[in-house]
Amino acid sequence: MAASTPPVIAVVGPTGSGKTDLAVSLALALDGEVVNADAMQFYRGMDIGTAKITEAERRGVPHHLLDILDVTEEASVSDFQQRARAVIADIHARGKRAILAGGSGLYVRAALDVLEFPGTNPEIRKRLEQEEAAAGLAPLRARLERVDPVSAGRLGDARRVIRALEVYELTGRPFSSFMPSREYFQPAVQIGLEVDREQLRERLATRVHTMVAQGLLAEVRRLDALGLRRGKTASRALGYAQFLKVVDGESDPAQAAEETIVATRQFARRQLTWFRADPRINWLEWQDPQLPARAAALCS
Repeated sequence: MAASTPPVIAVVGPTGSGKTDLAVSLALALDGEVVNADAMQFYRGMDIGTAKITEAERRGVPHHLLDILDVTEEASVSDFQQRARAVIADIHARGKRAILAGGSGLYVRAALDVLEFPGTNPEIRKRLEQEEAAAGLAPLRARLERVDPVSAGRLGDARRVIRALEVYELTGRPFSSFMPSREYFQPAVQIGLEVDREQLRERLATRVHTMVAQGLLAEVRRLDALGLRRGKTASRALGYAQFLKVVDGESDPAQAAEETIVATRQFARRQLTWFRADPRINWLEWQDPQLPARAAALCS
């Protein structure tokens, strides 16, 4: 990479902290373009429930990697890595600044860090999924504990346990051995948004109620008709999973909204834990009136 190439800028932090607004402000100040790193915003039609940025909110700033998947497709970190790096290279080649924005921690690291992805084997995965369906997760977790105790202690749901066992069978290496070191693939500056947790809790609740008022249930019904339930990634998205229960008559909108608020707050806590573990992030106060200027100063 040429020495004159500017560093990639990444705006990170928990959901609801204002990453989108800051990324746009930085793009306007630095002649940049925004690259989405929110996995759920890859999906066409998932607009209200993901708080996807509108055309008006983009303020003329080009945005990349939004609306690139149907809800039936599975998001792939390795595919995102290839796409994001190609987009970043193109932005830099045109003399612009690339600004990565999103709270999906592994996707951010896939774009920024030296990170190797093991391959996949549909036959191995199908067999493991059948084993899980027949006997439950416990035997698979016990097997993972024997061959990769680090991953066993870190991974909770069936999908990730199956993936870890698939990688071990395919490569002979523990899945945990593929986790990245904190080494940038190319120069980068990360800006994290420091939040007041109680204020964020209230903001997230307000945001969910606003989504409901904007028509989240209708959006879920429309996407359900397009195959939302068949999508392994999209169907688990915050809000969508909860409101599918309303569609099925198993819940009501008020209950689904409260469940979404709880799940969103839990997700925000996990995001904070993830990003706090990275000492390279420059943390700035999320409500500082001088936030855009302070962030831009870090990127010069």
